[in-house]
Amino acid sequence: MPSLRDRIGSFETEDNNAMNSINRRSILLAGLGVAGAGTLAACTSGSGSSSGNALINPSGSAVAATEKKRKSTGRQQKLTLTAAPAMIDLGGGVMPKTWAFDGRTPGKEIRLSVGDTLVAELSNQLPDRTTTSIHWHGIALRNDMDGVPPLTQTAVRAGSTFTYRFIADAPGTYFFHPHVGVQLDRGLYAPLIVEDPKETLDYDDEWVVLLDDWVDGVTGTPDEVFAELKQGMGGMDMGSSSSSSSGDDMGDMGGMDMGDSASPSASASSGGMSMGKFMLMGAESDLLGGDAGDVKYPHHLINGRVATDPDVHTGKPGKKVRLRIINAGSDTAYRVALGDHKLTITHTDGFPVQHQEVDALLVGMGERYDVLVTLDDGVFPLVALAEGKNANGLALVRTGSGSKPSATVRPKELDGMIMTASQLRATDDVRLKSAKTDVTHQIKLTGGMDKYNWAINGKPFDMMDPGANPIVIEEGRRVRLDFVNDTDMWHPMHLHGHTYQIGAFGPRKDTAIVLPKKKLSVFFDADNPGQWMLHCHNAYHGEAGMMANVAYQA
Repeated sequence: MPSLRDRIGSFETEDNNAMNSINRRSILLAGLGVAGAGTLAACTSGSGSSSGNALINPSGSAVAATEKKRKSTGRQQKLTLTAAPAMIDLGGGVMPKTWAFDGRTPGKEIRLSVGDTLVAELSNQLPDRTTTSIHWHGIALRNDMDGVPPLTQTAVRAGSTFTYRFIADAPGTYFFHPHVGVQLDRGLYAPLIVEDPKETLDYDDEWVVLLDDWVDGVTGTPDEVFAELKQGMGGMDMGSSSSSSSGDDMGDMGGMDMGDSASPSASASSGGMSMGKFMLMGAESDLLGGDAGDVKYPHHLINGRVATDPDVHTGKPGKKVRLRIINAGSDTAYRVALGDHKLTITHTDGFPVQHQEVDALLVGMGERYDVLVTLDDGVFPLVALAEGKNANGLALVRTGSGSKPSATVRPKELDGMIMTASQLRATDDVRLKSAKTDVTHQIKLTGGMDKYNWAINGKPFDMMDPGANPIVIEEGRRVRLDFVNDTDMWHPMHLHGHTYQIGAFGPRKDTAIVLPKKKLSVFFDADNPGQWMLHCHNAYHGEAGMMANVAYQA
């Protein structure tokens, strides 16, 4: 039986012939200048990239033409999202100062129907000189609404507003967050659910489960975390062993055999060694191929609640519930299980897969999974184990009498069958049609902890010159991306504006785990013109430079 690491490693694709028979969809990398409040300077012929290619303007006619083709209901949902400082209650007496949408974390869920138009005004009430934006993660929307300054819009200045308007034409589980600096690691995020009026899944209830690793206002700010990480290991003094910040009272989990099940005992072990105030070294996970993460987090949240004071879903025995699981964290993959229950995976990143029954899921930052579960009678822990960090988030399912489990509970399901994306298969209706690959781009993931010099193809992304070194694609082409991870750490690679398919038959996703020293090949059709970010969804790796611009050629 192959190990779990090998199973994720089989992300590497099936055979080349099979991969070439995927379909046509495309990515582009290129950048633009910016002008005005929320508008971009046109990237017309002869401008916009150091390679000499003329790139499509995010606000140009090609983008508008594609938007007109999207099926629309004509309905609009209008709302205002106010980003502002807030003191929030995470439960258990934990009340940090952070930044949040409308004073709460997570922000209020947005729910649309396929074809509805979202009209969302962002009001920036953050401190002076703090700019922000909203990226609608996973939505294949029009390019100038993607929320990526300075590539697709100017950043929204403090005291200003910007209105996002787009058609959401694909059903699924999504979320939204800023795309400025490391603001993702504050409280500025919320679920976005696009419902399908032709939904074929049969279930009685629904529960959105939003996971997050939390530091802001407790041990420091994300900007302080990033400043320390940027020093690299060379600038750090070796600290004492850090079991306190990474997970107090996690219990003795030694003496257990890892085996193919990758049990928490071996994968989480002591939670790593502290270097400095925030940096975590030695957090090991077999599932993630080694180093699990960089940052010590004092709390891991489910739906904005700490493990000692968990969120509770109340239901009835025998009822079938759809869980929409979202990892909004910045540096933590979560292994998710519901005690004494099996989970049936139905979707990942919004797209349906052939159903698979599992004990637990591994969810990287930016990934989403939908699962069905039939509830038993009692009180059950929903645990999000912080992979390799010896800590966890906790929520409860209550359908009857029973006592509340410990905050450090470890259901046996965490050691059971874990289905990874490489084993999932797209359903026939969303699988890419057979087509010849028109262009292949190698996306080499480079860098390391020593100098904290994360990059793509050896070149850190330059926010001052987003048009430099674009990955250029053409509309209507089938594109293959070969992610080649040259680093000693895993990276969840996220492509804006598109979904890609893993291998010939794998799931359709927009964010996928690339293991250290492994290759992952994905395919997509270049069907959404513009300029799109491709980046590691570890917030700190991305900000350090592991980003690129996938840009359509004009």
